[in-house]
Amino acid sequence: MRALVTGAGGFVGGHLLRQLREGDPALALFGTLYAASERNDAFETLRCEALQVDLTQPDAAGGLVAQVRPDRIFHLAGQAYVPRSFEAPWETLETNIRGTLNLLEAVRRLGLDTRLLVVGSADVYGAGPGGDRALDESTPFVPSSPYSVSKIAQDMLAWQYTRAHGVFTVRMRPFNHIGPGQQTRYAISDWASQIVEAEAGKREPVVHVGNLSAARDFSDVRDVVRAYVLAIERGKPGDVFNVCSGRAETMQWILEYMVRRSRVPVEIKVDPARFRPVDIPRLLGDYSALAARTGWRPEIPLERSLDDVLNEWRARVQGAPTGDA
Repeated sequence: MRALVTGAGGFVGGHLLRQLREGDPALALFGTLYAASERNDAFETLRCEALQVDLTQPDAAGGLVAQVRPDRIFHLAGQAYVPRSFEAPWETLETNIRGTLNLLEAVRRLGLDTRLLVVGSADVYGAGPGGDRALDESTPFVPSSPYSVSKIAQDMLAWQYTRAHGVFTVRMRPFNHIGPGQQTRYAISDWASQIVEAEAGKREPVVHVGNLSAARDFSDVRDVVRAYVLAIERGKPGDVFNVCSGRAETMQWILEYMVRRSRVPVEIKVDPARFRPVDIPRLLGDYSALAARTGWRPEIPLERSLDDVLNEWRARVQGAPTGDA
């Protein structure tokens, strides 16, 4: 078996490489990087061959697929930061849409039996119908950012290539996910870094935050990558699955939990500059389709995920052990 993970140097990519290697020690594992700086120790540790490729270039993407001839492709690569999509909308659209299209075309042209998992986003639903109803895969698309538009296009391209050309695609719509190794441009990792640096006396004991009223359905990244592997193995061509916990908490609740876990008192300061131009008030997902097809259920509770993020930052900043606070 040969597996290719695009965007392997990223937050989710690293966790997926580990999940794949633990599941099959004999797997031939390949991962793409956009820049050499994305390479990390996990590639050697997990025996993954790193390939630097610009997937927006048709010849590069086609050459990659022809070289690796993968049985499985996990397409994670792309511009994944929503605020960046407002600053550079065309960059986001081009990166996410062209990269996906080029991989689909490469599999089609080569006539491979590759199974291709395309990672979209629950941002395609926008605010959904409102109220407390959990969003399922039939919820209409209501894009709220250029990023969500790009994810709708990725999703629909995969579906069209399955219907028109018989390419085996499975589409994933993950809701928010967190865990060790996430960059500080995402709120929870940012808050954790601020709290831990305050604990270490490296900054004032103040946590600067954005909008705290939004409610989000968070999953642990380790549960998410487990879902990806189950979906590509047990899914059928054209399947689409939400990946979520079925639990929505406000950012206020999450911040208060993290502050309670702090080892020093900290103050909270809301910074309007951290607000998004358009923010979705509430996202709550329904993962019943994924559970029915694959047997997947979330296993890691939100509280453990938050503790793990804090403790990983303690290990980085203080050299502290990573056990519970």
